[in-house]
Amino acid sequence: MNAARAAVVDLCRGLVDRGLVVGTAGNVSVRDGDRIAVSPSAVDYGEMTPEMVGVHALDGTPIDAPLRATSELALHVLVHTRDGACDGEVVLHTHAPASTALSTVVDEVPLTHYYSAFFGGAVRVAPYATFGTPELAAHVHAALDGRSAALMANHGAVLVAPALAGALDRAAYLEYVCDVALRALGTGLPLRTLDAAEIDRVRTALGGHGQTPPRT
Repeated sequence: MNAARAAVVDLCRGLVDRGLVVGTAGNVSVRDGDRIAVSPSAVDYGEMTPEMVGVHALDGTPIDAPLRATSELALHVLVHTRDGACDGEVVLHTHAPASTALSTVVDEVPLTHYYSAFFGGAVRVAPYATFGTPELAAHVHAALDGRSAALMANHGAVLVAPALAGALDRAAYLEYVCDVALRALGTGLPLRTLDAAEIDRVRTALGGHGQTPPRT
């Protein structure tokens, strides 16, 4: 699990560098076989070390967790044990501005950009529930059905990536899609959106769900 723990630290710092979290907000986990490495609660990302990252069983039981785990441990466990979850999977929870703001005004992200296909279609907004609760975890789990990302109403966003490579880029793409939609809504003009058929065509062009989009 040493590599997974180090990856959690790198991802946390990457979220800060990309402006996707503020302070110690957000959290990260990486699955390694039947265990998950999860970021600890309220630790400055610049001071975090791999040894601080907790290792937990897939039911959330601590195996080697010197510090209290993130308050969203239940969410990470539920996502990592959902149907279709895979070894090496990464879960990123961000508090980025555009996605958080958009989560307060829509029930799903409008299909204003074809990169929505990268997440399996229109990104849903999970209903609000207090952070760290089983209710919030359940809402996010449902919103992720058939998707690799979801917004959390009045809270932030969750992204699932199949591997470490490109995980931070995926989070940046999600924020970009949300920012485009938010700016378009802000004009007050009718939105020109894409239909489901076009999203399916784009998914095929991108090589299927999970492939990194071209930099176009």
